[in-house]
Amino acid sequence: MKRILFAGYAPVHFVCFQPIYRRLAARGDVRIELSGGREPDGDGVGELTARELYTPFPVHPDAVIELDEVYRRSYDMVFSAHISGFFPAEDRKRVQVFHGLSFRNMAVRRDVLIYDNLFVAGPYMHRAFVESKLYRKDDPRLVPTGFVKVDRLRDGSLDREEILRQLGLSGERPVLLYAPTGQKGNSVETTGPEVIRRLAATGRYDILLKLHDHPRDRQSPGAAELMQLVDAHTIHVTDFDIVPYLFVADLLITDASSVSSEYSLMDRPMVFLDVPELLSAAASSKKANLDLETWGRNGGVIARWPDDAVEAVAWSLAHPDEASEVRRAMAADLFYNPGRATDAAVSWILGELGLAPAGEPRLAAAG
Repeated sequence: MKRILFAGYAPVHFVCFQPIYRRLAARGDVRIELSGGREPDGDGVGELTARELYTPFPVHPDAVIELDEVYRRSYDMVFSAHISGFFPAEDRKRVQVFHGLSFRNMAVRRDVLIYDNLFVAGPYMHRAFVESKLYRKDDPRLVPTGFVKVDRLRDGSLDREEILRQLGLSGERPVLLYAPTGQKGNSVETTGPEVIRRLAATGRYDILLKLHDHPRDRQSPGAAELMQLVDAHTIHVTDFDIVPYLFVADLLITDASSVSSEYSLMDRPMVFLDVPELLSAAASSKKANLDLETWGRNGGVIARWPDDAVEAVAWSLAHPDEASEVRRAMAADLFYNPGRATDAAVSWILGELGLAPAGEPRLAAAG
């Protein structure tokens, strides 16, 4: 029996590993244990135990263990979706799966060198690690799996009508998804609430509000303003997995979130609320490698003020093919194996564990 550990401190971390978990947990020769959690901080964010972290997910309770027990165990393979990670007393291989891919490139830093392998999302991420001189182009530690979280955007498993029905929406209005980043200076703290208020006032749209899942971001004054707008056509989405809502959205409104990368797979319009202070901070941060030139916000329209944003939404819906060529090229550069990344990841994992059956899908070529 091979032993695998996944540990994170936020629900979105497990969302990015869950497709792999489902596949491997169904086998009889692999045991996966889940752990992690969060210590209370000085900003009023309370403790989160491992048990609480995994309660929203359909996992077997016996698979969840607290961190103090992890530190006494050994595993064949350890997975993380956040860079700092949680590690047991002994492990044979550490694998980073990442929890997003934004144009801030916060994962491209020396801290990743503590991992034996990285599940690289696509050619763009691969180049970023090479150009930062952290890895060679042909380094075997860079595994070209793709990003398993977004497989369902391409694999045909989602049903738009069913998702809308569960939201209580008819599908007669265009669906807008507002999904800001969680970094300080995001649009929830600036123009976001006023933009959503004006869009809701038009009576033309169904609006989904998907705030960042960190409790600090949900407790901000801007978040409180947004919650006051919730009604039959402005819906607060509380699920930790954004993928179904990306799938049903006709247009994405964001700022500097990695969801714009994921939404490129849908080739639909995007409106970026400008967040100059956040971008300025990212440009000077040692934990970010801001890149607005390669793809950045080129797949959509940038809006500086609320009236600009309202006009941009209407114009973009009326011209959905504008920037389509950019978005298709963006998706091809950002993601290996779209719709099949879980196949590629599981194939690699089983091979490393000596369990790979014949006929598993091959990995995409790196580079």
